[in-house]
Order: sequence, then structure tokens, then C-alpha cells
Amino acid sequence: MFEIISALWPVFALIILGYIARRTRFPGDDFWVQAEKATYFILFPVLLVSRLATTDMSAVELDTIGLGVLLLVLSGSALAFLIRPLAGTDAAGFTSLYQGSVRFNVYVGLAASATLFGEQGVVIGAVIMALMIPLLNLLCVLVFSLFTHKTGKLSSVFLAVIKNPLILSSLLGLGLNQSGLGFPLMLEPVADLLGRMALPLGLLAVGAGLSFKVLVKSRKSILWSSFIKLILMPLSAFVICNLLSLDLTTAEVFWLYAALPTATSSYILARQLGGDAGMMAAIVTGQTLLSMVSIPMSLICITFLQNFM
Repeated sequence: MFEIISALWPVFALIILGYIARRTRFPGDDFWVQAEKATYFILFPVLLVSRLATTDMSAVELDTIGLGVLLLVLSGSALAFLIRPLAGTDAAGFTSLYQGSVRFNVYVGLAASATLFGEQGVVIGAVIMALMIPLLNLLCVLVFSLFTHKTGKLSSVFLAVIKNPLILSSLLGLGLNQSGLGFPLMLEPVADLLGRMALPLGLLAVGAGLSFKVLVKSRKSILWSSFIKLILMPLSAFVICNLLSLDLTTAEVFWLYAALPTATSSYILARQLGGDAGMMAAIVTGQTLLSMVSIPMSLICITFLQNFM
């Protein structure tokens, strides 16, 4: 228990530092916008390509992880629809509740998996991410289409998914790995330095995006979406991992990703497609704060249960 908490507290400490820096306007509001762009389009992609291209993938069960991701996302979707009558949201509000129930924060996930499980954790996390992001984007757009009747063309959705730098970098890294080409030796030192910047800067950017002002009006939605995302989803992942007989390291990373708070990009999608953007911002902030307690507790509880299986 102590090992999990001591490993994770620096992750959440950086989120808090990011929030403090943004609220004290250090080093300036413009910095955080550019920092998030640099992390999303350059630093994280470099990290993913270099790690995936150079890691032994023989222990990673791609087909089994893929089936696990599909089952996890479908279970989260089913739970969101089951809880909708209890949450009492309107159509636009449900799209935010849905996103808050199934989406996950990439920055927190990669940082936490690297801290807890090292190189192998980053690789397994990248595989989960590469499989989960396209599926979640498709399902979220379908939910918007059903509940707000405002969505883009399927072609534009497809283009947005395939142009996602995290997906492209994951696929490129896997391609270099499986082809035997690996990562260019001359570029490894540069990629290593850039990769080291990605995790701390990404966490600081998560903290900078938090806002306590939005929390008051959406308490019910925050609680219901957090109940699904931070409690029921990790339990679903535990059941799925045992059903699929995943090895311990893969299962632990899978549990971690299931327990992550929702993505900050959910707010952008809500704003673009007619969802309740204010509620979405509140869910992002509320879940990120709650996850500082729920992630360690989920991992401790699931590890405890695993010992009795």
C-alpha cells in the first residue's frame, strides 16, 4: 500500500503545482496554452515512438488487450446509460455524463504507468491508448449524434481520429518495432531528453486547466460520472483481466487506465458538438481532484482482491 501511494504522490503533486502556477499567472497564461500544444504534438509523440520502437514486445498480448479494451469501453457505456435516469440530466447533460464515464486522461495515465511500472508500463499503456482512443472517439460522437443531433460528417470524425498525434506515434513506434528497424541510434539521446520533458510538463498542464469555480452547479453529475469512472470501471477492469487471464503487469496497467479521471479534451468536444460544456469542465476538474485519492485506493483494493483469486 505504502509503495503505491509513495509512487503516485509526485504525479498529483505536479498537477497541484500546475494549478498554483496558473492561478498565480506564472509564467503567464499564454505559456500554458503553448505548453499543452508542445506536449500533445511533440513531446508525448516522441516519447511513445522511441519507447515502443525499442522495447521487447514479445510479452505484450495485443489481441487479448484489444478484446479487454473493447469490453471495458462497452461496460462503461452500458453503465452510463443505466445510470442516466438516476442522474436526471437533459440530453446535452448526458453527453457530458457519458464522456465523464468512459474517457481517460492520457497525461495522468502515461505518467502514473511510468512511475509505477517503468518502461514496460509505458509500452503497455501506449498499446491500450492506441486501441482505446479511436473507439472512444467514435462512441462519443455517436452519443452526441443521438442526443444533441449535432455532429460532423463521419469523414471528418475519421480524419480527426487518424490525425491524432498520439495514435500516429503509437502506430509508428509499433511499426518500427515489428519491422525490426527500431529507433535511429543517432536520435535516441535527443528523444530521451524530449521524452523526459513530456510527463512532468503534461501533468503541470493538467493542473493548469483545473477550475474550482465550475464545481458547485454540477455536483450531482460529478458524483455519478465519478462513481462510474473511478469506482465501477476499475472493478469492471478487474473482472475483465481475470476473465482474459492477463499477466500481472498487463493487468495492473489495465486497472490503472480504467481508474483514470476523464480527459481534458472532453470539454472541447462538448463545446464543438452541442454538449453541456460547463458540466463537462466541472466533471473534468472534480474527477481529477477525486482521482488523487481514488487511484491509489483502487489499485490497493484490486491488488488485495487479486491475492485471494
